[in-house]
Amino acid sequence: MTNRDNMRNRIKLFIVLSSVFVSLSTYSQRMVPLGLGWANNSVNTTIFRKNSLVSHNSIQFAAYYDTDGYVVLAKRNVKDKEWQKERTQYTGNVKDAHNSISIMLDGDGYLHLSWDHHGQALNYAKSIEPYSLTMGDKEMMTTISEGNVTYPEFYKMPNGNLIFIYRDGSSGRGNLVLNAYDLQTREWTQVQNNLIDGENARNAYWQCYVDKQGTIHLSWVWRESWLVETNHDMCYARSRDGGATWTNSKDELYETPITLVSAEYAARIEQDSELINQTSMTTDAKGNPYIATYWSNKETGIPQYHIVYNDGKEWNTLALNFRQTSFSLKGGGTKKIPISRPQLVSANNGKSLYLLFRDEERNTKASMAICKNIKKPRWEIKDLTDFELGSWEPSFDTELWKEKRLLHLFIQSTTQVDGEGQADVEPSMVYVLEVDKF
Repeated sequence: MTNRDNMRNRIKLFIVLSSVFVSLSTYSQRMVPLGLGWANNSVNTTIFRKNSLVSHNSIQFAAYYDTDGYVVLAKRNVKDKEWQKERTQYTGNVKDAHNSISIMLDGDGYLHLSWDHHGQALNYAKSIEPYSLTMGDKEMMTTISEGNVTYPEFYKMPNGNLIFIYRDGSSGRGNLVLNAYDLQTREWTQVQNNLIDGENARNAYWQCYVDKQGTIHLSWVWRESWLVETNHDMCYARSRDGGATWTNSKDELYETPITLVSAEYAARIEQDSELINQTSMTTDAKGNPYIATYWSNKETGIPQYHIVYNDGKEWNTLALNFRQTSFSLKGGGTKKIPISRPQLVSANNGKSLYLLFRDEERNTKASMAICKNIKKPRWEIKDLTDFELGSWEPSFDTELWKEKRLLHLFIQSTTQVDGEGQADVEPSMVYVLEVDKF
């Protein structure tokens, strides 16, 4: 039997499962099917989707590219298994795995959508009314620095306003832009045109988190060129006024833009350390930042997941050290990597952390490493799926976790060919995996 025959059989199984409410009895969870999505690369399952799933007032929205590259939106009550779906008028170049879809609901329930970016002009639209699947016409936000957009990400503030961050420029020569959306005026303004400056020699690859106090936490690695092996170091900044002013972890004020010289370094990591970019971060109940990533040390050469965190006094680095096999990150474009970038979730009690990942050592299933006490780190690993996910990376409903401590993951089996290549596989089923108790 060929690989393609195997894939067809798996798709048939997914289609059968799509007609039922799937429960995995091993864990307190269920899988709710959405529909068939594009699977020839990882554009639907890349980690920098902010977000793939998002909830407000118990209404959950999802977004993905279908088999023809159209943006599909879906919604449901979080307690239901049935979805309302709408294929929008918008399409993306799904052959480029950078061109992911990001969505967010504002405090009034309007859905904001951004899609199809890898150095393109801004693609942005908003729903025609609260909780609607119907999107309005494409529009601009501020008209400033919107011609060369990559990695668009939405984040919701505690008051229901939004921020939107993206890279203006290209790999190795980009700057970080931050826009803000006001519920009262329903308008966007540009808060930072160049928050982190690569000085035309490098750029920052970031991860961001907004805590319950409304503090914006930002961490990043520097990259010296378009080659992933030139990633180095981990830096940090935060803002308590919506992005207008920024400080380091000791509340020392930054002069913006932040540069290689002025940045605070949470961890020093050399180039050629298999350091990955664009991972995730969170905070504990006190607002202390925790950053998840991976890199290797020179002694073993094995990339390991790491937590870089600040305990309120100083920066610390914790290596999980459960991986056994090495690999090398070299070259450009979207890479085929045996592990996913990690997604980090905090129980907000100041102790417990949950790291979501995918690893070929665990047959590319969705997995979770659980630490009940970061001060006495002991990690328990559980698999959350009983089938392989290929090149999937974790993304989840951040707002549902913040509001109700319910963890809902976007699940799809996808295949990434190294260096932006295309796999020849059938479309695969998109699911929401509900891990409500663990």
